[in-house]
Amino acid sequence: MVKLFWGLLKTSRPKQWIKNFAVFAALIFSGTLLDSTNQIKALEAFFLFCAFSSATYLLNDVFDIERDKLHPFKKLRPIASGLIPVPLALGLALLIIVVLLPVAYQLSPAFFAAAVAYLILQVFYSAYLKQIILIDVLVIAAGFVLRVYGGVWAIDAHLSVWFLLSITSLALFLAIGKRRSERTLMESQAARHRETLLHYPESLLDSLTTMFANSTWLTYAFFAFLQPAITTRSSVATFLGGFELPITHAKYLMATVPVVIYAVMRYLYIIYEKKEGESPERVILTDRPLLVSVLLWIIMVIGIIYYLGA
Repeated sequence: MVKLFWGLLKTSRPKQWIKNFAVFAALIFSGTLLDSTNQIKALEAFFLFCAFSSATYLLNDVFDIERDKLHPFKKLRPIASGLIPVPLALGLALLIIVVLLPVAYQLSPAFFAAAVAYLILQVFYSAYLKQIILIDVLVIAAGFVLRVYGGVWAIDAHLSVWFLLSITSLALFLAIGKRRSERTLMESQAARHRETLLHYPESLLDSLTTMFANSTWLTYAFFAFLQPAITTRSSVATFLGGFELPITHAKYLMATVPVVIYAVMRYLYIIYEKKEGESPERVILTDRPLLVSVLLWIIMVIGIIYYLGA
């Protein structure tokens, strides 16, 4: 029983829940991070997406059971190894979906629509779309973007189109990096593990990786540049005035752009030099320079939006 419980927990992939922190983007950039009502709504949206994503992972492992048995790491997954019976996995996934969709609707009809779209997209991806070149990458990215929109709709916020474009570019960058790393990892076994890898020549993957790496930092730079200038608090302005620098009214979010550029460069290094990237959430948690850059970016954004301005 204990092994079964831990098997179900492992199949739910708690490490993957890091992707669901994307729902908090709206809370931070809408300027309502300190609003208790929106905090509760965002937290509810986060936990709902954690549950829904875990349900899709259960379904995905059922669909991929034969392929996973050929994978050097995925063959150890509880469903592929036989620890968790297929009927149990299917039943639990359906139970999560049926029970929590009404909760999602109560949170917000728009959030409910995002959750339904996410679930439908992931089911079709697991069943068929992952076999279609380029479409598979777009679906992976769409799942990430839906998390962001779910957070937006949960609190009825509005985000700049440039920020949403940067999120889309980042999602595509991570998805292409995932395929690039999978091809490197599997090499001669690519056909048995994922047929679409055969149709992704390295030159195409390299071109797409470069394209979306550039669009990620560039669209974010446009977002930061087009944000209204921030007037610093009087205490901060007094301190800055001591240096006689005309920066008491400026677009301070531009200061976060170099951090984003470094993070993109670091991830490219991880893909090409360290031959990793198949699991973006594992990379973020284990690569110290990348983790530090992400945390620094979060601290800078929150500090600029909530504590620097008047």
